[in-house]
Amino acid sequence: MDFLNLLKPENSLKPGAGKLLIAEPFLKDSNFSRTVIMLCEHDDKGTVGFILNHLTDMKLSDILPELYPANAAIYGGGPVQTDTLHMLHSMPEVLGGNEIAPGVYWGGSYEVLQEMIHDNSYDLAYIRLFVGYSGWSAGQLDKELEEGSWFVAELPENILFKTKPEDLWKKAIGQLGDDYKFVANMPINPQLN
Repeated sequence: MDFLNLLKPENSLKPGAGKLLIAEPFLKDSNFSRTVIMLCEHDDKGTVGFILNHLTDMKLSDILPELYPANAAIYGGGPVQTDTLHMLHSMPEVLGGNEIAPGVYWGGSYEVLQEMIHDNSYDLAYIRLFVGYSGWSAGQLDKELEEGSWFVAELPENILFKTKPEDLWKKAIGQLGDDYKFVANMPINPQLN
């Protein structure tokens, strides 16, 4: 596989709920540079997902101090509707939600989450909270895939809840196989290499 083909990914996986979008190393859009996005919905109307590796400085108590006194971390899910709060988790028996990948659920009961926080019966290692989301209109993501902006990958076990945000992009690239491992070490600006 030659270098230029790696930078214009043409892998056979199609985007869909439960798949990862991994930004190609030189993607210039500052909202998506070196991001890994968990897709939650993809159909003929458009696509919705959450950036998994943009940890913000905010805590849940900053957003809703009267309801949630916890210091749960908040991730920047994307540039769309940044005044909304979203949840990915692996506790459907408690929180509910819609399964988007084996063991990964989108949405759920914020009232139950609040009770869990007040009772100190929660484990934030299995919950990710996001402000905003990443969205594409019908056909927009397909065009970006044709341009080579994204790799599409299966969700590797333990990457969502067990990987530090700063390590996620490189780990996700590594999951694509040996032919892609060198991509993980490319500088953001290749002219600085």
